[in-house]
Amino acid sequence: MTATVATLASAPLAGRRVGSTGGAAARAWLVGRFTALGADVRTEEFPVRAVPQVYEAPTVTWGDGGGTEGLVFGRQVAIHPVSADAPDIRRGALGVAGKDDPAGRWLVVPAEMSLFDAYRDAQAAAGLLVRRPVDAEGWQFTMLAGPDPGPLPVLTLDPDTHHAVLAAATAGGGWLAGATPLRRDDVTGVNIHACLRRPVPAGADLLLTAHYDGVGDHPGLRLPGASDNATGVAVVLEAARVLTTALPVGAGLSVALLDGEEVGALGSAHHAGQLRAAGAEPTVINVDGAGRLDGAAAVEAGGPAHRLLALLDQAGRHTGIPLAAAPVASDNRRYGGAGFAAVGIGAGMGGYHSPADTPDKVDPATLSAIAHLVVATARLAATAPSRLPSSIGDKR
Repeated sequence: MTATVATLASAPLAGRRVGSTGGAAARAWLVGRFTALGADVRTEEFPVRAVPQVYEAPTVTWGDGGGTEGLVFGRQVAIHPVSADAPDIRRGALGVAGKDDPAGRWLVVPAEMSLFDAYRDAQAAAGLLVRRPVDAEGWQFTMLAGPDPGPLPVLTLDPDTHHAVLAAATAGGGWLAGATPLRRDDVTGVNIHACLRRPVPAGADLLLTAHYDGVGDHPGLRLPGASDNATGVAVVLEAARVLTTALPVGAGLSVALLDGEEVGALGSAHHAGQLRAAGAEPTVINVDGAGRLDGAAAVEAGGPAHRLLALLDQAGRHTGIPLAAAPVASDNRRYGGAGFAAVGIGAGMGGYHSPADTPDKVDPATLSAIAHLVVATARLAATAPSRLPSSIGDKR
C-alpha cells in the first residue's frame, strides 16, 4: 500500500487532475494492477465542464510606502477558482471593498464580508483580494469545484498578508500589481471499473470505491495528493486483493476507482446513475483519506444503510478500530443519494490540497488498519443475514 501511494503521488503523475496527462498515466497504471489480479476491467468516460487550471505562476507584488514585497505563489498568494482569466498584470491602488471608490483599485475584502457582497460594489475595480487560511506548513489549499467565474480577477492572501494589506488600504495607502492566469477547460473524466467476482442471483453484491483524481500540479508547484486520495486507492486495491479469495461462494465483488471527485464527485454521480438504471443494488464502501488515524475513523452513512452501518460497527469492534460519526464529503454521498446502502470512511488527510500532502506523511499503520476494517466489513456484509435481529429483542 505504501508503494501504491508513492507511485500515485510521484512527479510523472502530476497530481492526477481530471482530464490531464498525469491522470491518464495513473489510470493506465491502475488498470494494469487490476489486470494482474485477474479482474474484468473496463473504463467509462464522462464529460467534465470548465475545470479551472492555473497555466502560469502569477506574479504579485505590493507596497505601502515602506518598500515593495513580492508574494510567494502557493503560500502568500493564490488564485481563487471564481477568478476571471486576467494574464496581464494589473496595477492599482489598494481600497477596502464596500467602502472605497472601486475604480482601478484592488479591493481588499474584509474577512467578515462574503465574496458575493464584495462584488456588489466592485464595478471597474482592478480585482479583489480575499483571505484564505493556510495549513500547518504555511500552504494555501487548492479547490477545483465551485461556482462559475465572476467578472473580476480574484487573488487569495494568507492571513498575515491579508491583515497587512487591509491595514494599508484602511490607512488610505498602498498598491498592488498582480495577474490571474486561470483558464477553464472542458475535459473528459474516466472511471475505472473492475469486476473480480460476479454475484449469484440474490447474493451479496459488494462495491468498493475510491477516487483516484487529485487537484493537479500548478506551474512550479507540486501537489502530490498522497493522503487525498492515493491512500484510499491503496486501501481499496489491497482489500480487493484479499477479498477475491476470502469471500464466500456466491458473493460478488467489484471496484470503482473514480475520476472527477475534486470537481464535484462527477465520476460517482455518473456511475451511480448507471447502476440505478440497470436495477443494481450494490452495497458500497468508499474510502477517502487514510493518511493518519487520529483517535477514530470518520464514518458517514447514506441511503438504506442501517444494516451496513451495524456491520461496520461490528467490524470496528472486531478489528479494534474506533469509529465516529463525522462528515465524509466524498463519492459515498452520490451512491447514497441514488438509493444505495453506502458508507464513507475517512482516516486523516494532512496537507489537504497542498504541497504538504506527501507520501512521507502517510502512516503505514493507518493504511493497514483501514484495510482491515474494509475487509472485515465486506466479509460480514457477504455472510450476515439480510435482516439483523434487534439487540433488545423483536417484541413491541
